Amino acid sequence: MKVGLLRERKVEEGRVALTPSAVAELVRAGHSVLAEAGAGLASGYPDEDYARAGATIVPTAREVADACDLLVKVKEPLPEEYGLLRPGLMLFCYLHLAPAPALTRALLERQVTAIAYETVQIPDGSLPLLRPMSLIAGRLAAEAAAHHLKRPGPGRGKLLGGIEGAEAARCVVVGSGNVGSQAALTLAALGARVTVFGREQERLRTLAGRGDGRIVARDADPAAIAEELAGADVLVCAVLVPGALAPKVVSRAMVRSMGEGAVLVDVSIDQGGAAETSRPTTLADPVYVEEGVVHYCVANMPGAVPRTATQALVAATLPYVLSLAEGGLDALRRDPALRRGLNVFRGHVTHPAVAQAQGLRYTPPEALLG
Repeated sequence: MKVGLLRERKVEEGRVALTPSAVAELVRAGHSVLAEAGAGLASGYPDEDYARAGATIVPTAREVADACDLLVKVKEPLPEEYGLLRPGLMLFCYLHLAPAPALTRALLERQVTAIAYETVQIPDGSLPLLRPMSLIAGRLAAEAAAHHLKRPGPGRGKLLGGIEGAEAARCVVVGSGNVGSQAALTLAALGARVTVFGREQERLRTLAGRGDGRIVARDADPAAIAEELAGADVLVCAVLVPGALAPKVVSRAMVRSMGEGAVLVDVSIDQGGAAETSRPTTLADPVYVEEGVVHYCVANMPGAVPRTATQALVAATLPYVLSLAEGGLDALRRDPALRRGLNVFRGHVTHPAVAQAQGLRYTPPEALLG
């Protein structure tokens, strides 16, 4: 199969979907790789490394997309890239379609087979291709909170961990999955006092036990969240329903109750955001102030550490890329985890959460793949 690799075009997105060593594995397996010039530069991989690994370096994205069978990216195609999509193309990347009707429509109209990293799901319910980026995003959420709580800027001028004679920041994390756990543990390691909300009692108990006394775990009851948010210094939203719009668990009134100069980091923004006041921002322009609270709602947070994020991402995705390159649609037929990643197939929406979010008809992938 011909595998295509593009340079990412999202603002300040430095990750790349294949490293040179991953290209070498694909070539050893008998596939050819077309890499757009400059695809890996921001992650520290020059074109020469890809060429030595066996890739053909192609000047433009159009030439890559026209010639390949399987197109791999990190982030979803932007409107300027919709023209690269065509019938028969297999696309494998993060898609986050639930809050993106225009992209969904483009994929449907162009008859693309679109597989989303974030909805590939193994039998135990976990999301192996989302997990590494979630771990990074959780840690970065704590770092962003610590930075934007300081001055100069609109933050309230508070040191996250406090110091002798001055109290530590009071932080709330809503969600106890991979993002929430990493955010809570990192905030606690920096000396903050943390309350984490979740639904899984065993996970909450484990988190509290690892926090050196700085983490309190509570069940995600709306009244309890509202109580903890009043006057809080930091809120990290880390709510995830695989493939679906993030539920709005934090109201505007709750945000307002935090007070001037508090910081909200909404890691759920890729799926629409978990706070009523959240809207997407970029790494180039990451914050805005609403209800007096500093909002950090960057939709590609791991892009801030592209070298680390690329290595972690490719380690997780490469087995699936090899499977798709070897088997094409047969890989989807054989592997239930990969099949759950199929969001759009030849004009049909094949993920129930995407269909529900946009009021579209859902068609089970099994009915189309045969």
